[in-house]
Amino acid sequence: MNKNILITGTSTGLGFDSALLFAREGFKVYATMRNLAKADALQQKIVEEDLPIEILALDVTDNKSIQEAVDNVIRKDGRIDLLLNNAGAGFAKTLEQTTQAEIDWVTDVNYTGIIRTTKAVLPHMRNAKGGHIINITSIGGLVGQPFNELYCGAKFAVEGFTEALAAYVSEPFGIKFSLIEPGGMSTEFMDNAVSKSVNDDGKMATGDYAPIFQKYMIKAQNRAKSGEVSSYQTGSEVAQIILGVAMAKNPPLRIRTSQWAEKMCHLKTQADPDGTKLVEQVKNYFL
Repeated sequence: MNKNILITGTSTGLGFDSALLFAREGFKVYATMRNLAKADALQQKIVEEDLPIEILALDVTDNKSIQEAVDNVIRKDGRIDLLLNNAGAGFAKTLEQTTQAEIDWVTDVNYTGIIRTTKAVLPHMRNAKGGHIINITSIGGLVGQPFNELYCGAKFAVEGFTEALAAYVSEPFGIKFSLIEPGGMSTEFMDNAVSKSVNDDGKMATGDYAPIFQKYMIKAQNRAKSGEVSSYQTGSEVAQIILGVAMAKNPPLRIRTSQWAEKMCHLKTQADPDGTKLVEQVKNYFL
C-alpha cells in the first residue's frame, strides 16, 4: 500500500517542489494551497508527468478549511500517513515599526497554522497507531536574527511545540515528529520576505533603526543575487532532505538542510545535533 502525504502551501517554492518529488517517489500527494487560482503550474506538471497528486483548498489560518481538507483525505483513503506543514511566510522588520495586524499575521501563518493542521490530523494518526508529522521551521527557530524577532519567535514556538509532542505522543501511538531547518532559500519565499519588509511607500525602515536595517537588507539581497550556494538552497534541494527524513526508519527530531545552516546553529546543536537525546531526557524526567 502506497503511503499518502498531505502538504500545505504547495502553490510555489518548497511546497511545490516537495509535492512533485513525493509524487515521483510513489506517494499519493494531497497538495493543498490557500488560493486555488495559483494551482495552474502544479496542475500542468500533474498532467505532463501523470503524477498521483490531488490539489485541495486549505488555508492554515481557517479551521473550517483545514477540517474540510482533512475530512476529504480521510473519506478517500481512510488515513493520513504523513503531514508536511510547509505553509509559512518570511518577515523582517523592527518590532517598533510593526503593526499589530502584522504581528498577528506572522504568528498565525507561521505558528498557529501548524497547530491547527496538526490538531486536525493527529486524531487520525493516533487511531491508526502511526504517522509522521514534519514541520518546516528554519535556522531562525534555533538562532535569533536581526529584524527577524517576530518570525524567529514563531519558529522557536514551532520547535518547542514539536519537541513537546514528541516527548509523549511518539512512543505510545507510533507517531513520529521531525523539524526541517533550512537556512536561506532561493525561492519565492525570500522575495515575499523582502516585500513584507518595506514600508507602504516602498522605502526601507525609517528612524533610528534605518542604517542598521539598510545594512541588513543589502546583505540579504546580495547573498540571494550572488547565488551563494553555502547559504541559499533551492526548494528542490531542501525537498530531497525532507524525502530522506520521511523515508527514514528512525527519523531525526530536527535536521539542518545545509552545511551553512549547520555551522550557523552549531553552538546551539553540538551537544545533540538531531534532538533525539533531549527528547529521551525529557521523557525520562517527566514520564
